[in-house]
Amino acid sequence: LISRTDTGTTATAATTHIGPRSILPFSPDCPQQDQATMSGRASGQVKNRAPAPIQISAEQILREAAERQEQHQLDPITKVHDAEEYQSFLRDRRKNFEDNIRYRREHIGNWVKYAKFEEDNKEYERARSVFERALEVEHRSPELWLRYAEFEMRNEFVNRARNVLDRAVQILPRVDFLWYKYVYMEEMVGDVPKCRAVFERWMKWMPDDGAWLSYARFEGRCGQADRAEAVMRRYVNTYPSARSFLRFAKWAEFEAKNVGLARTVFESALVELEPEESRQARVFKQFASFEERQGEYERARVIYKHAIKLLRLGEKSVLQQMQDDEEITEQE
Repeated sequence: LISRTDTGTTATAATTHIGPRSILPFSPDCPQQDQATMSGRASGQVKNRAPAPIQISAEQILREAAERQEQHQLDPITKVHDAEEYQSFLRDRRKNFEDNIRYRREHIGNWVKYAKFEEDNKEYERARSVFERALEVEHRSPELWLRYAEFEMRNEFVNRARNVLDRAVQILPRVDFLWYKYVYMEEMVGDVPKCRAVFERWMKWMPDDGAWLSYARFEGRCGQADRAEAVMRRYVNTYPSARSFLRFAKWAEFEAKNVGLARTVFESALVELEPEESRQARVFKQFASFEERQGEYERARVIYKHAIKLLRLGEKSVLQQMQDDEEITEQE
């Protein structure tokens, strides 16, 4: 029972229990009680479960959504009739680009769009100035250096592109795609000695496997098989691992078409590498597969037998069988 006394009047009401909470009956003199009653009604279930008299299909909803979409407004086409209007148009666009740069100075996209606008209007010096200003803001952005070099290459400024890429690889020597772009440009212009010099500079930084293979393939395209082989030998000496020897053997077999060299590389991998590198199953497997491709099935059989004996694969299977028998006995 809950009693409430207001100006000498006493009201007594019984509570109604719904679940763990108690809801008081409605009273105009009790605002807190009114709020509790309203919240209880709001959280209640829907009384009317009958379907609506007007049904709306998904097709109608999609059609109305498509009708209410705002049409994409294209930028107005500016027609230039004389040089004065053209200069006025350029001035307005440059002001917009400068405002965007002032608003977000560190955003590289604003600088690149600005430079592309100047390039489209044949203002190469202005585009170059925009790139240089951007480099003052963020000189360690590989993407910015790449866009700068591509701008120079598109407009056939070879020496300027060479200068940009040379600066880029000096500042960011660990970014591989800048080196790739550099050697690609030198090869495209037909300057083989400079391309080889760039590769040699790159190899001093001890890059990953792809760089060495690219160097060897470049020498192969130039018809210098001995130089290509020397590059791959330097590669396996720099990274003496099973992976490098297997790549060398694969290159010798499929690209250099030198079966004898490939066999020598496989044999050297088994002899010269450390035991943890040479005693890998994939080394024997690829060696045996190579002999099978050459039709030397007896040699492949000997390699498999040697691998089974060296890696003790038979003993492992016996031990595994013993462990399985012990598990079955324990379960029984």
